[in-house]
Amino acid sequence: MTHYRIGLQAHNAIAFLTVLLLAVTCGSPPAGRVEGLKAFVGARLIDGTGADPINDAVLVIRDGRIESVGPATQVSVPEGALLVDLRGRTIMPGMINTHGHVGGTRGLKTDDFSEENLLRQLGLYARYGVTTVNSLGGDGLLSVGLRNEQETSALDRSRLFIAGPVVVADTPEQARIIVSENAAMGVDFIKLRVDDGLGSAKKMSPQVYKAVIEKAHEYDLPVAAHMVYLEDAEALVAADVDFLAHSIRDELAGDDFIDLMSARQIPYCPTLMREVSVFAYESIPEFFHDPYFKLEADLELLEQLTLPDRSAQIKNSESAQWYKAHLEIAMRNLKALSDGGALIAFGTDTGPPGRFQGYFEHLELSMMAEAGMSPMEIILSATRNAAKAIGRDDIGTLESTKWGDFIVLAENPLMDIENSRTIESVWIAGNKVASKR
Repeated sequence: MTHYRIGLQAHNAIAFLTVLLLAVTCGSPPAGRVEGLKAFVGARLIDGTGADPINDAVLVIRDGRIESVGPATQVSVPEGALLVDLRGRTIMPGMINTHGHVGGTRGLKTDDFSEENLLRQLGLYARYGVTTVNSLGGDGLLSVGLRNEQETSALDRSRLFIAGPVVVADTPEQARIIVSENAAMGVDFIKLRVDDGLGSAKKMSPQVYKAVIEKAHEYDLPVAAHMVYLEDAEALVAADVDFLAHSIRDELAGDDFIDLMSARQIPYCPTLMREVSVFAYESIPEFFHDPYFKLEADLELLEQLTLPDRSAQIKNSESAQWYKAHLEIAMRNLKALSDGGALIAFGTDTGPPGRFQGYFEHLELSMMAEAGMSPMEIILSATRNAAKAIGRDDIGTLESTKWGDFIVLAENPLMDIENSRTIESVWIAGNKVASKR
């Protein structure tokens, strides 16, 4: 039997542990309990740094932040801590979605931009283990308010970072004005689009997006670029863009581009499930039958997504079929960039209608594995790499002083990344996220 060092005499240790476990089970705090102090013991712990898992780990959280973490032979459980026994479980950092959307979507509608709806979406992400969302576009002042309220040890929903309105402009002058307006709003990112809709729309010119990047950098704001084509990705990187917000879909990236992405560590966010969502509803998707999906699914919405007229429209859509045909290229580029040392930052573009927040993140993990990434590489993309991609040094790994955002899993995701779906509980700032009511 493992003995946790709890600062008591050895002959009292087992009795003290028993009292603490009973207190947790019965819901009443033990005598001398210190408010805001918790110790999670006995689990296998993946810390998100790339290090080997810690078996029989102790994770101590005080006032929302990690006080200490390591094997039970090296880390003491402080007196007064609420003890949570996680023997047989696996702990990993909460996932960070570097490209999601938290906005007005409810079902197929996109006009419900209310605090209640934003909190609903952040709760949904959280229950699926996505503890931070970088919302890349469409954000307003309500989002700013929620972002400003999250630096607290009482947080129990997903963290939110924002880009504000996507920059849409025809001239450099217009672009600079919009960037300044977004900066004044207090955004974390600037978002632009370099996309001609597969030839159906006007694409932002290099003169305009260079003006966006230059102006954003004056405010010390990173710029995320939506793009489709390799040629545009190369030009954006040459113009000092900070984040590529989708996969390159039209052709395979060459060695020079891969080497440059690796050397400069520009985040590359694959959003493979965004591609899938474009064509998935041409028939009834397999995931509609997944019990893990049905936990949170809106049955009325599922009906609407598979109406015959909608399915026929997607089957006959040239753009939907283009993305379907080019998904393999996106996956091959992901593998090549990952193998080449590029910074792969987990993201899904969930949030718009039909792109299911929380659940699609788990499908994204599976698609990254299908592309050839290892479970550890995938986990790092969603934790350490993702935190780096959005400029946060207080989340992403389970290390001292960082926020206590983590997932408890019944099975080990390093054995099979689909074990990410065995979530038993999610903790944000050391607070257990409530299950769906």
